[in-house]
Amino acid sequence: MANTTPQADTLIARAILRDIRHTPQKARRVVDLVRGMRADEALNVLKFAPQAAGSDVYTLLNSAVANAKAKNPAIRDASELWVVEALVDEGRTMKRFRPRAQGRGFRILKRSSHISVAVSDVKATSKSISRTSTKTQTRNPKRADDSAKGATK
Repeated sequence: MANTTPQADTLIARAILRDIRHTPQKARRVVDLVRGMRADEALNVLKFAPQAAGSDVYTLLNSAVANAKAKNPAIRDASELWVVEALVDEGRTMKRFRPRAQGRGFRILKRSSHISVAVSDVKATSKSISRTSTKTQTRNPKRADDSAKGATK
C-alpha cells in the first residue's frame, strides 16, 4: 500500500526544460497524459505519442529518472518511480510581423514554454510537494494580495 503523504525520506528528483519551441497549450496535452503514472509506463506512452512535444517530454522524463538514480543509487529502474508533478508554464513569446495587403503588418506570436517534471519513489499528489502554497499561486501578484485579504475577512 502506497503512502500518499510525502515524508522526510521521500526522494523527489526534478528536471526542467526551458524555452522549448512548443506552445504551452499543445505541450499541456502531452504532459496531461503522463501525470500521476509510473515512470516506465509514462515513458512508453511518450515514446509513441503522435504529438510533436512528446519526444521532448520523453527526454525530459528520462533526465528526471536519471537524476533520481543519481540521488539514490538503490533505485534500479524507472518502474520504481512515479511522475508526481508535471507542469507546463508559458515561456518567452517572440513577436514577428508578416506583410499583409496595402502595406499593413500582421503580428505573429511565436510562443515557447517551460516544462518541468518531478518523479518520486512514493505516489504523492502534486499539491503536497508544491513549492508555493495554493493561496499565493496566481499569475498576478496583486491578486494574490487581494485573495489573502479576502480570505481573512
